[in-house]
Amino acid sequence: MVPAPSRSRPILSDSPKSVDDSHRFSSFDLLATLVAVVNGEGEVLFANAVLEDALGMSRRAIIGANLADHFTETSPLESALIGVSGNEFAALRYDAWLKRVNHDALPVHVIVSQTDNSREIIVELLPQEQQARQEREERLADQAQTNKELIRNLAHEIKNPLGGIRGAAQLLEMEIESRELTEYTQVIIREADRLQTLVDRLLAPHRRPHLVGDVNIHEVCERVRTLILAEFPKGLKVVRDYDTSIPEFRGDREQLIQTVLNIAHNACQALSELIADKQAHLTFRTRIARQVTFGKQRYRLALELHVIDNGPGVPDSIKDRIFYPLVSGREGGSGLGLTLAQTFVQQHHGLIECDSVPGHTDFKILIPLP
Repeated sequence: MVPAPSRSRPILSDSPKSVDDSHRFSSFDLLATLVAVVNGEGEVLFANAVLEDALGMSRRAIIGANLADHFTETSPLESALIGVSGNEFAALRYDAWLKRVNHDALPVHVIVSQTDNSREIIVELLPQEQQARQEREERLADQAQTNKELIRNLAHEIKNPLGGIRGAAQLLEMEIESRELTEYTQVIIREADRLQTLVDRLLAPHRRPHLVGDVNIHEVCERVRTLILAEFPKGLKVVRDYDTSIPEFRGDREQLIQTVLNIAHNACQALSELIADKQAHLTFRTRIARQVTFGKQRYRLALELHVIDNGPGVPDSIKDRIFYPLVSGREGGSGLGLTLAQTFVQQHHGLIECDSVPGHTDFKILIPLP
């Protein structure tokens, strides 16, 4: 157990005994973190809703019991409570395993903290998986912002000299009489145009305004399905697994179509051999996720859209970089499709993740619902 420096905590002030603890601590129910308020002996005075869910027990059953009994080892928490009650330190952290009803024990990071009320101690429990996910989401968000700035700066730096190169090649072509030499100026002009197209694609998501309207996610999926089957009419089976109860939400329909299309198109290109053998499968699956946390926020409802294929999977060499610009696992690929998809999803305050093994690649998009 390692004592930690004191940090800002929620203030629990003394209240008249007539005020119910559940009312005083009700704000903790808004947190995504598992929180219990205990006295110096470890008796639970309050447990928030997330802790109820994690333990698989009602609040009534938790309150009044000893919190240490819910851990596989009771002594670390008991020692921590003694230290905090005795003002030996302001906060203490350690790792433990939380016992759950009808589930395996959950690895958690425990934070035991003082309050301004000597009779009350806050115990926070951070699931290790959730903590790792939050760190990963923060890295992805930072990466996306860095990519955005890099792309914009690089594109502008390329665009200006590119126009000069193309213009000079055109002027040179007007002065040259030899047809053989004009072939070289044509190469310069064509390559300049190709680079201009690439620059325009890099800048596209930052130029176009975010047009918000009512979006039906199944209309988005059906539009993408039609486009994909038009390009790959044979050898590909597109499976629709929809939850039709998902409500409409506010968003940019065209951006979401482009997002799903980019992911689906990448999948179909990876499925080329299976399409030739008529064994390729592409699945669009929609679900409602409840009480989910991403982007450091907790949402009551979120859209969960999966685009799944049975292809060879994302190469290990680029798994951690697939959302970086100009990174592609396919020869001749631009490496912009997933970068744009990530940008569009983040503009909807959402999250995009990829889980890939040979035979199963799953791109999951989460977007908050009203």
